[in-house]
Amino acid sequence: MKHILKSLTFVLVALSLVTCNKKVTEEWITLFNGTDLSGWDTYLGPTYDTIQSKFDTLSIPGLNNDPKKVFSVVQEDGEAAIHISGDGFGGISTLEEFENFHLRVEFKWGELRWHPRKDKKRDSGILYYAVGTHGAAYGNWMRSQEFQVQEGDCGDYWSVDGSIVDIPASGSKIEEYVYDPEGTMFPFSYTSEYGRRCIKNPDAEKPIGEWNVVDIYCFGGTSVHMINGKVVMKLFNSRQPVEGKEIPLTKGKIQIQTEGAEVYYRNIQLQPISEIIL
Repeated sequence: MKHILKSLTFVLVALSLVTCNKKVTEEWITLFNGTDLSGWDTYLGPTYDTIQSKFDTLSIPGLNNDPKKVFSVVQEDGEAAIHISGDGFGGISTLEEFENFHLRVEFKWGELRWHPRKDKKRDSGILYYAVGTHGAAYGNWMRSQEFQVQEGDCGDYWSVDGSIVDIPASGSKIEEYVYDPEGTMFPFSYTSEYGRRCIKNPDAEKPIGEWNVVDIYCFGGTSVHMINGKVVMKLFNSRQPVEGKEIPLTKGKIQIQTEGAEVYYRNIQLQPISEIIL
C-alpha cells in the first residue's frame, strides 16, 4: 500500500507542475452538429409524480422517447445549442465510446426548475467513461465518472453507479472532502467510507446567465477537471467493480444529464490525445 501511495504521490506532484498540456493526435471532433441530435441517444427515467411527491417507476419514457421535448436544438445568444429543459431526469449520450481525450463543452444555466428540485440548486452534469445499461443509476444514468455541473459546485466529482476513483483531498466527513493537491489520496465511490463526492477547489464558475467553458482531460485512468481555464481537480485510477473485482474504467460514452434544471450546452468538441504532457 505504501508503494502504491508513493507512486501516486509522484504522479500527483508531476501533474501539479502543469496546467494540462497534452500531446494532440488528431484535430477536434465536433460531437454536436448544430442542427439536430444526430450521434446522440436520449434517455428519460421515471417520471416525477407531483401529486404523490415521488418518482413513478411505472412511467418511464426510456430510450429515444422524449414526448416533452426535454432535449432540443435551439439558437441561444446567436449560436446553436442543445437545450435541456430539465423537465425529467435522464441524459443525452453519444453513440460512440471514447478514450484518451480532451473534451471541451460550454454551458449556461436557464431559468426553469422542476420538481423535485424546483427550490434547489440548478443541477446537471457531464458524465464520462459512461458504460453499461441506461438507467443503471437511480433509473436515470449510466455507470460513469461525473464532472458535476451544479450551481456553485461545478467541477465536483461524483461516483455514478459504483464507479471508483482516487483523489487527493483534505477533510474528515463524507461529502465534505475538498480537492487538495497536497492532501491524502482517498478512494471515492458509492460504497467508500469517504463517500462518493469530492468538492472542487477552487471555485471558478461564472454567474448565472453567462457561458462557462468546461475542459475534461482523460488519459488512461487519470482525468483532470477544469472550468473557465482553471484546474479544479485531478483524479487517478478510474475503475469500476465487476464480479467482485475492480477493473479499469478508461473508455466510454459521454452523457449529459437532465436533472430538474434548464440548461444550454454548445460547442461540444472532443480531441484525441496520446498523453498528458508533464
